[in-house]
Amino acid sequence: MENFRKVRTSEEESPLPFPDLPPDVVEMKVKEGSKIRNLMNFAMAQMELKGSRQIVFSGCGRAVTKTITCVEIMKRKLGGLHQVTKVRYKTLLEVWENQDPLPGGPAQNLTVHKNVPSICILLSRDPLDPNQTGYQPPEPRQGLETQLDDTEDTSGSSTKGLKRPLPPPREELLTKKFQVQVPNNPRGSGTTDHQPDHQH
Repeated sequence: MENFRKVRTSEEESPLPFPDLPPDVVEMKVKEGSKIRNLMNFAMAQMELKGSRQIVFSGCGRAVTKTITCVEIMKRKLGGLHQVTKVRYKTLLEVWENQDPLPGGPAQNLTVHKNVPSICILLSRDPLDPNQTGYQPPEPRQGLETQLDDTEDTSGSSTKGLKRPLPPPREELLTKKFQVQVPNNPRGSGTTDHQPDHQH
């Protein structure tokens, strides 16, 4: 494969795995090289300015984590969104071109079929069927705010919380050290005090 260079990647077109989607639903296809800011600007414009009720984010392979990030940002910004997540496999077709073809050597091009994990996430302002697999109910607005407050508090209190439990073990360690030292000290100091006396 040293002489081969990847010239094209295409993914098989597959229908979105959600029933009853409106035909004009916006699908955000997240690629590995996509910029999150650009994706979010477009998606937010669709939901806020154009009044879309539903939007789908999809990505495969290395773009899966970026897809999830976009969804989480969207949920935090808009709030009250119902979510359904579907995970599946997609087939990618990679075309590799021979850079150094030898006469009578291997073919000019190779086509490689790759199965990669793929994720599709539907976000909806309208209620969705809670019984379908992958459904997540929206977090209430207050819940979001209190959660944000909690996270701030917990981040503050977690450091405080970490500081609070630490002293007791230290105290225990110190008391153990003292317990070890206290019996030894009088004996130690006693013996050192008496020895010079005897020697003098």
